[in-house]
Amino acid sequence: MKIAILSDIHDNVWNLAAALTAVQEAEALICCGDLCSPFIIGLLAEGFPGKSIHIVFGNNDADLFRITNNAKKYPQVHLHGEFFQGELGGRRIAVNHFDNLAQPIAASGQYDLVCYGHNHIYKIEPVGQTLTINPGAIMGYDPGKKSDIPSTFVIYNAETGTAQGYQIESKTGGHSGEVAPYPKSR
Repeated sequence: MKIAILSDIHDNVWNLAAALTAVQEAEALICCGDLCSPFIIGLLAEGFPGKSIHIVFGNNDADLFRITNNAKKYPQVHLHGEFFQGELGGRRIAVNHFDNLAQPIAASGQYDLVCYGHNHIYKIEPVGQTLTINPGAIMGYDPGKKSDIPSTFVIYNAETGTAQGYQIESKTGGHSGEVAPYPKSR
């Protein structure tokens, strides 16, 4: 099973559209939070039709009432609050938004995969026997450094336990274009 992992959309509909086009081979999608606006739910569901979507909330998902109401329109969209744990593709998976929580969750050794976001820093690394993935930010911006960064996401192969990152290449006019493998992978 291939699982698409993305985070920190922050309403960047152009990068999200490019990512969703690129992940159609995946059988499930995980979003590690910071969708921001409620309308992102519809874009996720319609851009990844008929496949399971698992979402945890981030610190910028303020309108939970409307996000939740929008999710009710799409049976494949599963909202998990601030933490998701479950099994996908035979792998024990945990998902939350915050990097400072993900590291101790991974260190517990209870999961094969721990996914998180929040700091917008793309990272794939093992913690003991657990693979941790921060897919980076679909938004393509680092608010701490106040600078553009690569807009990235990851596809995880549950059969092999490996992950491959991808970068969304920007086109002129601020709209997103092609997707290319991102140099870091495991």
